[in-house]
Amino acid sequence: MTSTVPALGTRTAEGSALEAVLLDMDGTLVDTEGFWWDVEVEVFKALGHTLDESWRHVVVGGPMTRSAGFLIEATGADITLAELTVLLNDGFEHRIDLSLPLMPGAARLLAELAAHEIPTALVSASHRRIIDRILGSIGAHFFGLTVAGDEVERTKPFPDPYLLAAAGLGADPARCAVIEDTATGVAAAEAAGCQVVVVPSVAPIAPGARRTVVTSLEEVDLTFLRGLMTEMR
Repeated sequence: MTSTVPALGTRTAEGSALEAVLLDMDGTLVDTEGFWWDVEVEVFKALGHTLDESWRHVVVGGPMTRSAGFLIEATGADITLAELTVLLNDGFEHRIDLSLPLMPGAARLLAELAAHEIPTALVSASHRRIIDRILGSIGAHFFGLTVAGDEVERTKPFPDPYLLAAAGLGADPARCAVIEDTATGVAAAEAAGCQVVVVPSVAPIAPGARRTVVTSLEEVDLTFLRGLMTEMR
């Protein structure tokens, strides 16, 4: 599966300014942020290195090139970025094959967006091979468009993935609601000019001018998302 422009248009309820919903994947829809860290710990242990728990906050939510590059530099491990990327993706795929828990409220929210024909995209820093593996469990039919981290020249924290998703759905980024769980993803969404709903997964994130923080997706529904746009007027 590759990023494609869907024939969805921007159908919304009368009077609603919400044009599209763009969702992160790891830690937002699926409870996998811990999986990545566990795999990183295991891979570096096999290389003879112990990862410092404090580094977890550095690598969470980032593109693999940044996270893996940081860990190589921090540990001095004798491995190339390309070699480490393969090991991490292989280890992560094994983990998700064993278990792939959805975040509380994720299935209900996706079903509600689909029922009201809200254009929806999945925007992840994970590679395409990982996204396609996970989509089978989330439900690929919920998304008109998916954007992978290895399909854009600049991934999160740059705005490019969210700008691409908004354009693909025919939506104004300022009228898109983004749902994210990490500071890296939030930075990308805000740089794209989107309204952001934050459900922090690993590290706390403070509210901001275009940022609403909640404790769970169970607090988020279509009425909530449309309300964010109403507040902009």
